[in-house]
Amino acid sequence: MNYWLIKSDPETYGWDEMKEDQETFWDGVRNYQARNFMKLMEIGDICLFYLSNKEKAICGEVVISKSFYQDPTTDDDKWVAVDVKFKRTYQKLIYLKDIKETEGLEQMHLVKNSRLSVSPVTPSEYKIISNLEAS
Repeated sequence: MNYWLIKSDPETYGWDEMKEDQETFWDGVRNYQARNFMKLMEIGDICLFYLSNKEKAICGEVVISKSFYQDPTTDDDKWVAVDVKFKRTYQKLIYLKDIKETEGLEQMHLVKNSRLSVSPVTPSEYKIISNLEAS
């Protein structure tokens, strides 16, 4: 199993919508590096759901329920989508400022390349995030 971080602008698709829908396709990624990460996602991988803009926080988790396929929002075959399924809401938000201040998360893609909308998370980073959420 692998871990990922996916970003969403709450005005476009927020966490409440994710919880209500329970499952959706993750589309609209137009960055080659993020697209390449999406091609590596496998069914069962866990994604941290990050709210960008105002919140700048991880709010919960989704699971990959279908690996990559042609993005249905474009005819351009360079772009892909994956399906994600609601897993759980965090007890508290994990804010970007806290991530930046936490030992062991300094090299996280979210910290090093904050503009990337899809990025890998190492198992140790995932464990640290889980501990932050539980504390």
